[in-house]
Amino acid sequence: MPLSAVHVLHPGDVVCGDRGERLETLLGSCVSIVLTDPRRTVGVMCHILHSRSRGQAVPASAAFADVALDTMYAMLMAKGITPRLCVAYVYGGGNMFPDVFRNATVGDDNALWALEAMAADGIRVVHHDLGGRSYRRLAWTVGMGEPEVTSVHV
Repeated sequence: MPLSAVHVLHPGDVVCGDRGERLETLLGSCVSIVLTDPRRTVGVMCHILHSRSRGQAVPASAAFADVALDTMYAMLMAKGITPRLCVAYVYGGGNMFPDVFRNATVGDDNALWALEAMAADGIRVVHHDLGGRSYRRLAWTVGMGEPEVTSVHV
């Protein structure tokens, strides 16, 4: 049996995969949203660098949450999948410098933005692992299994 494609996401990336393809990323304060259709035939993952939750003016880039989410929705619709019928998994938002930043961090902002965006768009989050003093390695093979998340304490 031939190996399926493996897509490694870097900050700002958005990737859509079909059943059997593997999506992977490494998260610190960044957040990843994984969306999949109910039959798990298609999956899309993003690696969000900034949520813009504090209203900063920044150039448009897929690294930013709203652009990444719009891109994910467009990729799903191109495959005939209605985004609001998908389920979501949300990971990341860690505090990479806990000895320096003890209050709200960029990771907290990113995590909050992701959960609020899913709620606003009517997409059910079936699992999340957010915040804390750890970075996360995330991998998912599009299909019936759940995403695999490994946390490493900072």
